[in-house]
Amino acid sequence: MIAGALHFLIQTIGNLFAIAVLLRFMMQLFRVPFRNPFAQFVVALTDFAVKPLRRVVPGVFGLDWACLLLAYLVELLVVLSGYWLNDFPFALAGGGVWPVFLGLALVRLLSLGIYLIIGITLVSAVLSWVNPHTPLMPVVQALSEPFLRPIRQFVPLIANVDLSPIVLFIVCQLVLMVPVMALERALIGAL
Repeated sequence: MIAGALHFLIQTIGNLFAIAVLLRFMMQLFRVPFRNPFAQFVVALTDFAVKPLRRVVPGVFGLDWACLLLAYLVELLVVLSGYWLNDFPFALAGGGVWPVFLGLALVRLLSLGIYLIIGITLVSAVLSWVNPHTPLMPVVQALSEPFLRPIRQFVPLIANVDLSPIVLFIVCQLVLMVPVMALERALIGAL
């Protein structure tokens, strides 16, 4: 019972921090203005870990690889701690399980990224109806627009209602259900 509660706590805190680091990566990738209070919060929350890692892992091609590596390492720690708390025999399993753990962390990070896209798009859609002038709107709009723009080329407005977020939700859910879940099951089965 205590192991389950501890696993829940580690997974929740680890995933929330990984999401914050992924948000920081996406904000730099999509050139979100960092003068926004929400963007400043994400930067302040992740600075303690990202700045030292940037000294070792430089940005290449305009991508902040330190953020991606940090999110991956956090997710790897979440995966390893979950198996450790469930009494996985690391000493008996040998070195062949480490590629599986590395792959499982990558799949779970991909899954978190897809859920992040869904969440950002949902917040953007709700704010566009409820309060389009909130200070959060420029951030979520800049983060969701690169994913919605290609869909809008194929899905027209219907009575001035943009249905592209719904299509994006469906596509993201299908990606989570078919390839991501299949990869995760295959990796877990290899253990």
